[in-house]
Amino acid sequence: MSMFTKKEETTATPKTMNQLGSGTSITGDIRSESDIRIDGKVQGNVSTKSKLVLGSSGVIDGDVVCQNAFIEGRINGKIDATELLILSKSAFVSGDISIKRLVVEEGAKFNGKCTMGIQPVRTKELEENASVNAGK
Repeated sequence: MSMFTKKEETTATPKTMNQLGSGTSITGDIRSESDIRIDGKVQGNVSTKSKLVLGSSGVIDGDVVCQNAFIEGRINGKIDATELLILSKSAFVSGDISIKRLVVEEGAKFNGKCTMGIQPVRTKELEENASVNAGK
């Protein structure tokens, strides 16, 4: 038996964190497969299949779609988090949120509607399905 054995290669890649620093602004949509931290300003929609961290100096003027979010800054738009949304004491959200779980620290500000858990089927979708099934 050899002292030097070949190490098995792993296919897992380390998660990267995309960052937008304080004092930086972007106009346009951001899409990412990995975590995003925003301390600057985004005028556009932000979408990630992972976690969004919005620092206390961060501002998003647009809609957010993510798995998890930790918000310290300001969002003017809708939030759709498939798992967990945490609004810290310095957070300000102006827009509707759709989440599975929500944590709101004392002092956080939220103006909008909140939908938690399983989303109800929209009436329009039910009507369209009924008309399609009636034609069969």
